[in-house]
Amino acid sequence: MEIITGHVTGVNGNLIKVDFEGSVRKNEVGYIIVGENRLKGEVIRINNGVASMQIYEMSDGIKVGDPVEFTGELMSVELGPGLLTQVFDGLQNPLPDLAEKCGFFLERGVYLDPIPNKDWEFTPLVQVGDTVKAGDTVGSVPEGIFTHQIMVPFTTRGEWKVKSIVEKGMHNVRSTVCVITNDKGEEKELSMVFSQPIKQAIKCYEERLRPDEPMVTKIRCIDAFLPVAKGGTFCVPGPFGAGKTVLQHLEAKNSSADIVIVAACGERAGEVVEVLKEFPELEDPKTGRSLMERTIIICNTSSMPVAAREASCYTAVTLAEYYRQMGLDVLLLADSTSRWAQAMREMSGRLEEIPGEEAFPAYLESTIAAFYERAGKVRLKDGRTASVTIGGTVSPAGGNFEEPVTQATLKVVGAFHGLSRERSDARKYPAIHPMDSWSKYDGVVDRARVEEARSILIRSNEINQMMKVVGEEGTSSEDYIIYQKGELLDAVYLQQNSFDPIDAVCPPERQRVEFDRLYDALTKTYSLEDKKDIRGFFNQLRQEFLDWHGTYFETPEFEAQEKKVTDFYMAKVVD
Repeated sequence: MEIITGHVTGVNGNLIKVDFEGSVRKNEVGYIIVGENRLKGEVIRINNGVASMQIYEMSDGIKVGDPVEFTGELMSVELGPGLLTQVFDGLQNPLPDLAEKCGFFLERGVYLDPIPNKDWEFTPLVQVGDTVKAGDTVGSVPEGIFTHQIMVPFTTRGEWKVKSIVEKGMHNVRSTVCVITNDKGEEKELSMVFSQPIKQAIKCYEERLRPDEPMVTKIRCIDAFLPVAKGGTFCVPGPFGAGKTVLQHLEAKNSSADIVIVAACGERAGEVVEVLKEFPELEDPKTGRSLMERTIIICNTSSMPVAAREASCYTAVTLAEYYRQMGLDVLLLADSTSRWAQAMREMSGRLEEIPGEEAFPAYLESTIAAFYERAGKVRLKDGRTASVTIGGTVSPAGGNFEEPVTQATLKVVGAFHGLSRERSDARKYPAIHPMDSWSKYDGVVDRARVEEARSILIRSNEINQMMKVVGEEGTSSEDYIIYQKGELLDAVYLQQNSFDPIDAVCPPERQRVEFDRLYDALTKTYSLEDKKDIRGFFNQLRQEFLDWHGTYFETPEFEAQEKKVTDFYMAKVVD
């Protein structure tokens, strides 16, 4: 293939203009040669023989006249066994290997193979003469606790026949394991590794399904009141320091997903270091082994080049779709999409595009929508169901949910978990505001009863606002009881004690039992004399519930404390 070359004609930060002759397409990868360095970039616009490229490295030293080589390939990632447990940057460079090669300060222009060059025990699953298409499985290898399927590349077109397939045994990840041919006589040699463009969604499935199965997080507030579905989408906006990253870590640890991909697309380096240190030491509740064995981390901190934030989001979602094709449920957590949007704004300004609201590009909404739309639950060609669930945090300046990135995200997601500064400062965990937040999905508890409980919470909040004006004395006993019921619901169900190993993780079976008991207590009518009596009763009831949370599920202690809770409030119920 003819190599297309060009030369730099303009430099504006990490936006480079290149004159070229020949055929170049959008999203194609090119390298700017600066001395001995080859700096990777992507074509984002072409106009009259001039390509605008965003460079994924620091652009120091680039000058007019520097040569440019275009590869003819789209911005892609490598897919194959060995991705799990890895820590990549936005361009899929393995950061530990990069650090070993370059030291503490990463050098620009250094690109390493993302998939380790090792042997795997390959088991063939097709025979000579079989017909295969894109996404079909030709073999498998064991990867940790999973069976990693070796598939026909997703960009393959038409039907192909298996010409040869290796026997079961140890084979190198990059050696040929299968040869396929088509009607035109073309041959393709397949190894365990292949490339996939990151901005092309993988669609090798039979049917897209409605997300209807809850993605259990073992956080009561989410699973019962603000549920997320497998294959659904959700966002977690909140002011700085309200607990977005901590909440995502717990969702990653306790969710019912098979694979977790964490895309730190522009977070501060300190928070990312915390993830890198904690995840290998965390015990996976499913397997009892390290949580990293089913985790991939895409690490693009706010100190890295701005343009790579966009690449890290697309790299992460492509890896998620790859494991979905193996019949697995994948959870992708992007932290924080605001930094990605800011990178888009910066690039849009350099391209001299007409700005939208707050100088964000006019296509902000469609770009964010296209990213979240790659989530979904699908039925694969072999009948299995699999999913990609996407959850993104948003960091609006000053906690203002009316700003463009939050609003654009709210238009496309299925659940909104808004964090509140007020609840965070009050040490309420999680700091999700139960009345501002919402979800379109069904959770682990009956929706009608949840809505009834939420109506009590809303009415309680209204009475609380009124009491700030007229005082407790100006409130009727009936209203004061409703206020206390709302406070009880908030304290004993919407909050959890993250320092208590039992209460920090609440499985769905336990959530249903606790909600049924709480719902019964909330819907009863009580005989209480005055406000002092009301306050004392609900304070004691709250403590009994909290003591119940501290007992192990389905034990004699659990049942004894449940009986104690029931007997306590039933003693005051009006017959």
